[in-house]
Amino acid sequence: MTGAASIAAAPWLADRRLQRLFAALARDGDEAWAVGGAVRNTLMGLPVNDVDVATTALPEVVSARAAAAGFKPVPTGLDHGTVTVVVDGHPFEVTTLREDIETHGRHAVVRFGRDWRADAHRRDFTMNALYVSADGTVHDFVGGVEDCLARRVRFIGRPEDRIREDYLRILRFFRFHAAYGHGDPDPAGLAACIRERAGLDRLSAERIGQETVKLVAAPGAPATARVMSDCGLLQRVLGSAADLAGFARLTTLARDMVVAPQGKADWPLFLAALAVWTEADAPRLAERLRLPNAALDRMERGVHLARAVGPGFDDRRARALLYRAGEESYRDALALAAARRRITDEGRLAHDLALPFRWQPGKLPVAGRDFLARGLARGPSVGEALRRAEALWIESDFALSRDDLLGAVPESPAGSRPRP
Repeated sequence: MTGAASIAAAPWLADRRLQRLFAALARDGDEAWAVGGAVRNTLMGLPVNDVDVATTALPEVVSARAAAAGFKPVPTGLDHGTVTVVVDGHPFEVTTLREDIETHGRHAVVRFGRDWRADAHRRDFTMNALYVSADGTVHDFVGGVEDCLARRVRFIGRPEDRIREDYLRILRFFRFHAAYGHGDPDPAGLAACIRERAGLDRLSAERIGQETVKLVAAPGAPATARVMSDCGLLQRVLGSAADLAGFARLTTLARDMVVAPQGKADWPLFLAALAVWTEADAPRLAERLRLPNAALDRMERGVHLARAVGPGFDDRRARALLYRAGEESYRDALALAAARRRITDEGRLAHDLALPFRWQPGKLPVAGRDFLARGLARGPSVGEALRRAEALWIESDFALSRDDLLGAVPESPAGSRPRP
């Protein structure tokens, strides 16, 4: 089916940069259409962040025509037929139509083609195989428009065939359902994912990790994770049991109360709620999914600090935690404590979450030079004096002044700073 719908009113389609790119490529018998996520999201009423373009023109022709039009072509994926074309500072990924001629379960050998229907049928899901031409006409060869409107994630053709072309599509099926689906997953797709689950063992940890972190941050992740757990797929990915209830609580809090997550970068917090029970779990999970060190550090610190939150956590303790941990880790600690039911009073949680907006601890009133002026020798004793002064300042609920602290810290201080 082609020309069955129109999205001519979409603002991104009217963008002069995109229309200029269409005009530059659609010459001498070639065509260029937008493809994939921009079309899907427009039909679903979701924001469009990036626009990809498919074309019958070969990659070298794309580069030549882009340069002739005054654009900047960047050969970002020539093996796959992709050239990034920068138009007035804005990048568009332009990919030549392709056909699979050999698949290995992890990647495909492709050749370039000119058949839009063949290009559509090599893609994964119907909602991702939609094209739109410059005039707004939607070209649908696989029933993707209907699936978008129904919010149904459905494989193109036989699900087993699509999965065997690339076993990562098992995880993509669940990730796309969590992001765009409504209700239960497509039964045929779900059954195929279960039957072909052993193929996940053929994938690299990096690819599995990349899909997993996108999945846990998707709006429908809790329900999808439960389906994956019931099928034994979630445990296969994580290598451990999952806290489905805690994960669901965190997702609800994040949506309704703005606990801490602000966007895609907050996936370490969601992953910690799902699968990190103790600090020792974080390195294991990070190694299994090849997560970056920054994510590992955030998960470890969040789980550790969450232990400070629970019965008896009052304003005084909240201020001490915010000072020691910093705002991001403070919010992570509250979020994970709520997920694990260390906090059950939502009113109290909202009160504590608002603390950074109504109170800032300021700077420690004393500095090393103050103790040097008192006669302390340079070296470890100054650092120890500062640590002791900071501990006393926190214990006083940040009330002690500079003179108070100088008077309270002996000239040869002892003790150590407690771990935050």
